[in-house]
Amino acid sequence: MLPSDEIKPMLTVKDVAHLLHIHVNTARRWSDQGIIKSYRITRRGDRRFRREDILRYLAEFNESNFEEDKNRGESTPYKFPVDVNRR
Repeated sequence: MLPSDEIKPMLTVKDVAHLLHIHVNTARRWSDQGIIKSYRITRRGDRRFRREDILRYLAEFNESNFEEDKNRGESTPYKFPVDVNRR
């Protein structure tokens, strides 16, 4: 068993939707499509997300937008408008 300081709280679908500024159904769909990684818990199959996985998604999203903007010659890349360290 892991020590309690190593167990990190996981995010709900609602938490992820709020962080990414998307609808909860979009978060579920992205989870089903493998766009964002989720873990199924309980018999009902509730989804939970690790904060690290969401941060990785955001980093990849920002990087891909930066590359697109660079290729078009734009000087300011789009940054996803979310403060993931808010919790």
